[in-house]
Amino acid sequence: MSGKRKNRIDLIEEKFESMKAKGWAKGVRITSGVIWNLFLLFLVFGLTIGVFAASVGAGYFASLVAKEPLRSKAEMRNAIFNYEETSEIYFSNDIYLGKVSADIERKETTLKDVSPYVIDAVLATEDEYFESHNGIVPKAIFRGLFQDVTNSSSQTGGSTLTQQLIKNQILTNEVSYERKAKEILLAMRIEHFMDKDEILEAYLNIIPYGRNAIGQNIAGIETAAEGIFGISAKELNLPQSAYIAGIPQAPFAYTPFLSSYYGGGVKKEENLKPGIDRMKTVLFRMKETGYITDAQYNESITYDITKDFTEKTQRATERYPYLTQEVQERTKDILARIIAEKDGIDPDRLEEENKLKEKYKILAERDMRTGGYRIYSTIEKDLYDEMNKVGQEFENYGFTYTRDEKDFTTGETVLKDNPVQVGAIMIENKTGRILSFIGGRDHQLINTNYATQTHRPNGSSMKPLLVYAPAIEYGVIGAGSPVVDVKFEIPDGSGTWAPTNYTASVENGIIPARQALAESLNLPTARLYREIVEKRPAEFLEKMNFTKLKPEDYVNYSTSFGGMSEGVSVEENTNAFATFANGGKFIQSYIIERIEDMHGNIVYQHEIDPVDVFSPETSYIVTDMLRDVLKPGGTGQQLSSFMNFKTDFAAKTGTTNGYGDAWLVGYNPNVSLGLWFGYYDQSRKLYTRGSGQMHPTTRTTMLFGRLMNKANEVKPDIVGAGSTFKQPEGVVSKPFCGISGLAPSAACTSAGLVRSDLFNSKVMLPTEPDDSIINASYVSVKGSRYMALPSTPSEFIVSGGTGVNQGFIDRMLGPWGGDASKLFPSMSVFASGVVSGATFPADEAAPAGVSASLSDSTLQWTESPSNDVIGYYVYQNNERIATIIDGSSHSLAVGPGSYYVRAVDITGLLSEGSNIVTIDSPEPPEVDDDEDEDEIDPPITPPGHNGNDNGNNGNGNGNNGNNGNNGNNGNNGNNQGGGGSNKPPSDDDEDDD
Repeated sequence: MSGKRKNRIDLIEEKFESMKAKGWAKGVRITSGVIWNLFLLFLVFGLTIGVFAASVGAGYFASLVAKEPLRSKAEMRNAIFNYEETSEIYFSNDIYLGKVSADIERKETTLKDVSPYVIDAVLATEDEYFESHNGIVPKAIFRGLFQDVTNSSSQTGGSTLTQQLIKNQILTNEVSYERKAKEILLAMRIEHFMDKDEILEAYLNIIPYGRNAIGQNIAGIETAAEGIFGISAKELNLPQSAYIAGIPQAPFAYTPFLSSYYGGGVKKEENLKPGIDRMKTVLFRMKETGYITDAQYNESITYDITKDFTEKTQRATERYPYLTQEVQERTKDILARIIAEKDGIDPDRLEEENKLKEKYKILAERDMRTGGYRIYSTIEKDLYDEMNKVGQEFENYGFTYTRDEKDFTTGETVLKDNPVQVGAIMIENKTGRILSFIGGRDHQLINTNYATQTHRPNGSSMKPLLVYAPAIEYGVIGAGSPVVDVKFEIPDGSGTWAPTNYTASVENGIIPARQALAESLNLPTARLYREIVEKRPAEFLEKMNFTKLKPEDYVNYSTSFGGMSEGVSVEENTNAFATFANGGKFIQSYIIERIEDMHGNIVYQHEIDPVDVFSPETSYIVTDMLRDVLKPGGTGQQLSSFMNFKTDFAAKTGTTNGYGDAWLVGYNPNVSLGLWFGYYDQSRKLYTRGSGQMHPTTRTTMLFGRLMNKANEVKPDIVGAGSTFKQPEGVVSKPFCGISGLAPSAACTSAGLVRSDLFNSKVMLPTEPDDSIINASYVSVKGSRYMALPSTPSEFIVSGGTGVNQGFIDRMLGPWGGDASKLFPSMSVFASGVVSGATFPADEAAPAGVSASLSDSTLQWTESPSNDVIGYYVYQNNERIATIIDGSSHSLAVGPGSYYVRAVDITGLLSEGSNIVTIDSPEPPEVDDDEDEDEIDPPITPPGHNGNDNGNNGNGNGNNGNNGNNGNNGNNGNNQGGGGSNKPPSDDDEDDD
């Protein structure tokens, strides 16, 4: 190839290469320009879309939170820290009892009292960037949003601790964009109002942690530590902290315990695995985030966490069902008044308006359960435990019946036990503190507190409260003043009211008031109550807070021995008796000492407010009278045999009609104890006479003694066995005439009727001289003494007796009247020298005859059934040989002969003669055949009578035999009737005198 061509070719190639180079560069420039322009275009478009999207998102976000109010710092902090905390109950002396009943249990704690392991575990698991974010983590929010839009099944969560706090305390658990938007907004806002430690502490106090060992829902780290591991939050080790920190993601899946529906307790092994796996995940996160070392991690994942789970125990409401129930009910009453007062409502209106009371009781119940209160009671734990143990072990309650009860869950009727129930309470007299009580036999069977909640008639335990103490206070009686134990009948609305004593046949006549009270006699109590009822003594019961008094209880005479319309609680009855121990001042019993809020502020403190009821003088006199209840003859005399220590004690027993209730209330200077027995089914009775059952008073006295023994053993300083009642200066002992209560007269003194006893010198002293005594002859009729009649045979009259005038009789029997002869029965302490001034209401009929018999050489005869017989005449061979006063004997030693007997009445009339009985003469000695035999008297036939047969004293009438000359002189009284027979003729004729 030539060089020229070569050069041309080279030149062409050079140009080509040059041209090629210039085109490529241009192409590159064009391409790059296009790309850049496209980039700018997409950038602008993207920014436009982004701005648009952001604007739309911002607008949407704004619309979501538009209705969220702008909360102030104070409002938000209050809302955050206003987490529910379960209230706690304490015994006396700040001894912890347990939690109140609540849907969820929570106990507040502080960050310094939480294990550092817990804090690290929570931050590593729940909020890795807690220390640096301002309430939210944007990437977590977008991740969550993306997962939601794409319906991703991998939910890793995006809420910070701050957001969770907002959700639990201010918002709800509602799943919605609106709630989430508000959560984000409020989370960023709260970060400006609270520091990180406050947020973390609040979170740890409010977050749910599943269940505790008894299956109750729990929340808060302190409650979780105690409920799951039985230790405090600051004692949690690393594995325990990791376990608890993992629970909130799925509380009821990861909790180790069954629900209360299944009885609580630890789950089966396979059901524990999710919680243990979650613990290991938390430990791994802690290692990855640098909170623990590899060595700590390796050690912790092999830790057997199951050995640390606490054992199932009984909650307070199960261990102390009656006590927790009572404390909660009284706390609600207190809080209801506090809340009402805060609302500007007069708390007293709650007692008058049921709907208002119901409203505030509901508010109070919510507040009590979730307000985190510390409720301090007056109950002495040891005393309560031991008294209830004695009550449970008592073996003599009585028979257990059964009763039908409807099961409201199934609608079926089931058979349940109906045992004798018991209610008992011990009160400190000077303060009113309820020291202990027994609420019943079985709370699961019947959840009624029989010590405080039921109201039953209090039987004879009412007598000192409503009758004797008021009568002394009014100046009507002193301790030994005479009262009348004689039957009466008065009309009432439905017929006739005729009460009797416990032994219906007993009438003790005039007796001292202290005897009537000690023996719990109904008749003198009712009569005494009649004297004072117009003064409305039931108002004393009002002052002592008898809450169920009805208008009729103020006027019905039967209230005097406990016949109330609704009744009284054991607490009220016992509290009233403590008034006597307090010198007449009533101090309201109480069980809530104080209530503190969760921050230790006192929201309620009980204050003692004594109420003057009786004077100190009256109170001491009643106490002295009630001492006699425990002495021989008193209804509570057995108590001393059941008590193993001595103390100055006064008491009163009580039973109601048909033994439906049995009571015993007693007190010494320091404490009062009340006890009640009865059935839930009030138609059941505690006792049937003649059944062989132990008497209810014996049962109550036995248990009462055991309870006092235990109280003195456990709390001798509170019982104070050595203390004594101090006699006020106004109480004096004065002599008086025992049958009238007036100042002793010479006649009363000579009759030996003067006695002394206690009086309240400020209202009553026996100063007016007695005027009741007269000299009187008397005759005995069926054991009672009456003034003799003019026609009464003198041989039956006792002369020179001490009698009483009719004015005295009328005064003592009062408007209700009664049998005057019963004023001084033979068993009366005054009977030996006193005769009733009453005249016997004699009839004109001759008394009924008697029947005679022989026993060896003793003549015997039956008692005449007539009620006016004063004695008997005994005849031998128609001659009266003996006068027998009624009541002395119904027999006479006699020799050979024929005998008969006649009854004599107070008017001198005679019965017909009895049958004739004969004692043969001894066999006569043998005689010579030529001597005459002794002449034998013909048989003797006693006459019938036709009037007074007082022939021997010149006043007798003839018989109605052959000699019918009625009214002849006394000699005719011995005339024999006509043709005799072995039985005297009857007397059908009336006396012609």
